[in-house]
Amino acid sequence: MSSFGMRSMGQNFGIKICCCRVCTCVNFGFATSKAGLLKLFQLLLATLCESLLIKYGLPEADSIGQALTSFLTTTAYCFTTTMILLICYYFSEKSFSLIRQSLFEILFNAVACSMYFSSCSYMGFACVVWLHPQFLIKPGFWAYPAMTAAYYMGYVAGILHGIDAYLSYKHFKGY
Repeated sequence: MSSFGMRSMGQNFGIKICCCRVCTCVNFGFATSKAGLLKLFQLLLATLCESLLIKYGLPEADSIGQALTSFLTTTAYCFTTTMILLICYYFSEKSFSLIRQSLFEILFNAVACSMYFSSCSYMGFACVVWLHPQFLIKPGFWAYPAMTAAYYMGYVAGILHGIDAYLSYKHFKGY
């Protein structure tokens, strides 16, 4: 039964090379599914936000203050959990069907959505109040545009986590 994670004979997993298949333990069908693409975009946005925060935010940590710490914590939490879920989902079709219908997926995505929205709001305030005046005065001050881009991407990541929470809830309810 495919609902219990068993693979039927008609399913082709892995990569076909000549007359044999390799990497049959990897569930490549997940990557092209709606949930798989959503998770990949969440991971990509968390990675981009984290790299911008580290490269441009840490040198200005004294100016930004706790907004930087809050946003860094949010992106690290979401990146780590999403990466663990992706690894589980790629290597086990059964894990996807069991974890996706659990409360964990719903709660993780709902908490991630609210954390992204709160930390991005705080970062937006810090950018406007503390970084924008420096941007107007100092030529080549790249922290303001980088942090602005980071918190915009954070809002998009929050929206994606909200959509994923809704889809997980629908899966939980059996729709």
